[in-house]
Amino acid sequence: MQFGQRLTAGAVAGAAALLAGMGSALADKPVPWQLGLQKPVSPVARDIYWFHNDFVLWIITAIAVFVLGLLGYIIWRFNAANNPTPSKTSHSTLIEVIWTVVPVLILVAIAIPSFKLLYFMDKAQNAEMTLKVTAHQWYWTYEYPDHGDIKFDSYMIPDKDIKPGQQRLLEVDNPVVLPVGVTVRLLIASSDVMHSWFVSAIGVQEYGNPGRVNEKWVRIDTPGTYYGQCNQICGVNHGFMPIAVQAVSKENFAKWVEEAKKKFASNGDGPPAPVAVAQAPTADLKN
Repeated sequence: MQFGQRLTAGAVAGAAALLAGMGSALADKPVPWQLGLQKPVSPVARDIYWFHNDFVLWIITAIAVFVLGLLGYIIWRFNAANNPTPSKTSHSTLIEVIWTVVPVLILVAIAIPSFKLLYFMDKAQNAEMTLKVTAHQWYWTYEYPDHGDIKFDSYMIPDKDIKPGQQRLLEVDNPVVLPVGVTVRLLIASSDVMHSWFVSAIGVQEYGNPGRVNEKWVRIDTPGTYYGQCNQICGVNHGFMPIAVQAVSKENFAKWVEEAKKKFASNGDGPPAPVAVAQAPTADLKN
């Protein structure tokens, strides 16, 4: 009896945790028990969200349900008890045509919006500013060539320096600061091995390769702080290359630029000091 009560209590607690995770899954950072994608805050991210959640997910769910039902029917209809004399049919032209044509039509239906999305997210049209991202083992360097050659490095804040309210393994000393509602061209490269600059909420994932510059773009619509990580295995400290992007109003971005010019424009030999950014209120991404 006690075991049953404990088992029931554990099941209830697990279900409650799962439901709580589902409620907070749409966030600007990964959360425990997260299901699905983070809430999109850019045009590209919204299209990715639609393509995954509202289109492909329904197709693969229908396929899975159909195949499971077909298997169940075959197990029931053609077992030894219900079908003592098995058929010797070797093939059916109609069935073979159906299982060839239907998958082709499904793939074409998926491919058309997929190619449209790939072209849409590829390059910026009429970009208003440029952010250059250079990956290293194991930190990032950011440059703002349109704003007085601002350049700084961004390192993860170690556990011993984390303050209350900060995100462990995601917080950095110098976050990227971008203005809301501005189309930003992203130029992404690497100085050593292959890396990947990935921030889910803004819909950007691009590889940084040595000797090559890859291009992406982003336009963030909602102020807030959005976290990401390098998602290409790049060495022993691969798990310690977080990305923090602070989206602020154009006015606050202009103030940050003026302060950042004083802090970072000299690009001296020593590591730059962290700059105080104009904090935007974190968007309530659960609603």
